[in-house]
Amino acid sequence: MNQQIVLSNWKFKACDEEEWRQAKVPGTVHTDLLRHGIINDPFYGVNEHELQWIDKKDWEYEATIRLSESWVGMGQLELVFEGLDTYADVYVNGQPILFADNMFRAWRVDVKDYVHAGDNQVRVVFHSPITRDQGSLHKLGMEMPAPNDQSQLGGLEDHKLSVFARKAPYHYGWDWGPRFVTCGIWREVRLEGWSAPKITELYICQNQITAQVADLTAEIEIHSPVDWTGRLQVSSNGTVWAREVTLISGSQVIKLDMQISKPDLWWCRGLGQPSMYTFKAELLEQDRLMSAKQVKTGLRTIRLVRERDQAGASFYFELNGIPVFAKGANHIPNDSFIPEITNERYRHEIATAAASHMNMLRVWGGGFYEEDLFYELCDEYGLLVWQDFMFACSMYPGDESFLHNISMEAEYNIRRLRNHPCIALWCGNNEIDSAWAQYIEESGWGWKQHYDRNQREKLWTSYEALFHRILPETVSRLAHNIAYWPSSPLRSLSRDENQHANTLSGEGDIHYWGVWHSVEPFDNYNRYIGRFMSEYGFQSFPELKSVLSYAPEEQLELESDVMLAHQKNSSGNRLIKEYMEQYLPDPKDFKSFLYMSQILQAQAIKTAIEAHRRNKPYCMGTLYWQMNDCWPVASWAGMDYYGRWKALQYEVQRSYRDIILSVLEAPEGEIAIYAVNDLRDQISARLRLQLFDFYGRVLYENDEAVALEPDSSVQIKSMARESLLQSSDPQQVVLSIRLEREHELLASNLFYFAGFRDIELSQPLITICEVPGTNGTSFTLESDSLARQVWLSAQEEGIFSDNFFDLIPGVPITVQFYRRSNQERPFIEGVPGHVTVMSMADFI
Repeated sequence: MNQQIVLSNWKFKACDEEEWRQAKVPGTVHTDLLRHGIINDPFYGVNEHELQWIDKKDWEYEATIRLSESWVGMGQLELVFEGLDTYADVYVNGQPILFADNMFRAWRVDVKDYVHAGDNQVRVVFHSPITRDQGSLHKLGMEMPAPNDQSQLGGLEDHKLSVFARKAPYHYGWDWGPRFVTCGIWREVRLEGWSAPKITELYICQNQITAQVADLTAEIEIHSPVDWTGRLQVSSNGTVWAREVTLISGSQVIKLDMQISKPDLWWCRGLGQPSMYTFKAELLEQDRLMSAKQVKTGLRTIRLVRERDQAGASFYFELNGIPVFAKGANHIPNDSFIPEITNERYRHEIATAAASHMNMLRVWGGGFYEEDLFYELCDEYGLLVWQDFMFACSMYPGDESFLHNISMEAEYNIRRLRNHPCIALWCGNNEIDSAWAQYIEESGWGWKQHYDRNQREKLWTSYEALFHRILPETVSRLAHNIAYWPSSPLRSLSRDENQHANTLSGEGDIHYWGVWHSVEPFDNYNRYIGRFMSEYGFQSFPELKSVLSYAPEEQLELESDVMLAHQKNSSGNRLIKEYMEQYLPDPKDFKSFLYMSQILQAQAIKTAIEAHRRNKPYCMGTLYWQMNDCWPVASWAGMDYYGRWKALQYEVQRSYRDIILSVLEAPEGEIAIYAVNDLRDQISARLRLQLFDFYGRVLYENDEAVALEPDSSVQIKSMARESLLQSSDPQQVVLSIRLEREHELLASNLFYFAGFRDIELSQPLITICEVPGTNGTSFTLESDSLARQVWLSAQEEGIFSDNFFDLIPGVPITVQFYRRSNQERPFIEGVPGHVTVMSMADFI
């Protein structure tokens, strides 16, 4: 009785042309043009610059759907567009049925009066967002701040149009992404028909969850074309809750209270298993199934804890009553052309996050509300999600139609995502409060100074309507058990000068960019620590294999046209070079520069992560910028566009382990060793120290018992630098620090008494031998002298269990290769093919 047809066999063309071509739906006009050979690879060379004409045209798509008499005789027929990008007129058999103006929501239209038996034509006309919103700008009468909108590249001078369209902001460019203002049918299109009651939504409202009992309410939305009486039941794990219902024609919501004794709770990675329940709702008429819908959810209580304390106010997430130290990254879209992101690419990213010991990802507000699969994988792998609404680094209009559009967008996406246990927070926007800085005249990003008093009042009134009224009210109404945070970063919602984020204020979340944008030293990561570090980062290039995917050999030079086109931060290449000159040996050529940039990035973020973790529970979260890339580019990502792990990703994997050792040297020469334990168990272990020279001779050794309290960070040992070194040359020794329990290595770290740039490295002889019995998947590496930042590169795509590590003579390291797989397990043990082994000495 409930049927659907997915529309296929689409064709497309420019509205001012005659020739139709086959289209791929879901898709974009850019990728359709590429498949037909009309444009060159948008990501190669400087092709991006040559493709800016596409967004100035109107485009149309058309499909034909053949319907039988039984189909058109159904009581209800709806045409469903899961995603239209962005301004679209829709026609059925030549009759207008819809004007869409929001990429971020689905559109449902009753088409029963527009279709007939036989062939029916569906036509979608996409209007250029550039042409459309030039009119919006003219109507508003003033430019809006949107510094990441690459309007000049788009031929628009300084006219920033991205703020007017409810479309992914990064499509207009960002400081890591290209400008491809797409259009097209980017999610599924289908026709749905039914003549009996239909369950359209099932929400499992979690009223109160404890280890003893889960108190739930199933909220079932039903659309019925006719009055109807029957049985509604919800089942899970063999338990059934049911009641008789009487429906009237139209839509209604029926609620059913449920309880589950001793539920298996959903936990994030590191705290327990991410247990899930499947709930199935059914409408039955005398045991005949009329309609059914099922959802999966995890039972948990998630709370943002902001309580006053001596230092200011806390900022952390509490899951099932347990404080969580958030370890993770900021996620951006995986592609400039969203329909190109395969299920395998999603699984690769989320599996990478889990393998890197993360427990949280922040879906940043300049992208889009992610595909269902993204959240399903976060549920599965136990990753919490900090979810931004799609607003970033701009001020926005506040007219009635725009605010209504946002209200519909927010309602749609909250409803779509609220069954996912991974959702930990809804955040209004990225960086707008701190950029505008309403309550401090000479603060912010300098935006306010471009507007008179009346314009400022108008812009801030619009801001408050959107982020302090509409969005929090919608979250409260539809997902009351999830916290709302108006802007990131933010100190508090005080409506005075104390509202805006301040690194040393002792409350709120912080974006710290002194290292990188302000060229501050890495050591400042140890000084500027907030209660929750929701953004910080450092750039690098991808590896040579990835760079060659967008640049020919003759363009492998830092200031070449292609390198500059694939460096969207105007100061990026200069900053990498400037920092490299401070911290690392000089690379011998540009290819070596690529490798050294990754080492530099990894060292920066290692410094930050360890500082944040050492300072728990004052600091309770560290989310670096950024997890991934949307095209091959020099950026802040730890994993490049092709999913290849940079040195940073391996460093993160080490730095986010549940137990770590961290070393901090005070200016007066005192060396302090810290142990951080995120587990809920006390740890009894041995702390083993060994001072090696660069040829493997042990110059000092110490072994002592230590105890780590659950969920703690503590200094476990302190030593004077000189007492450790004695007569040793500080530029020729390394301190190995290991935490061991019986024969198990719990944590390790290395401490050098001189910086990378001050250490003279000899050329090591590194041997790599296959581990017997592993069928070519495991290898042991040894070196005859210190080998720094040993890089293993495989012929096959995949990851090693460890990489970019230091090899001390006499201390072998064994690694396992995991081949990238297009299966349920994204990483499986495999043969890497030819393995290249290099160390820093090969690049200087």
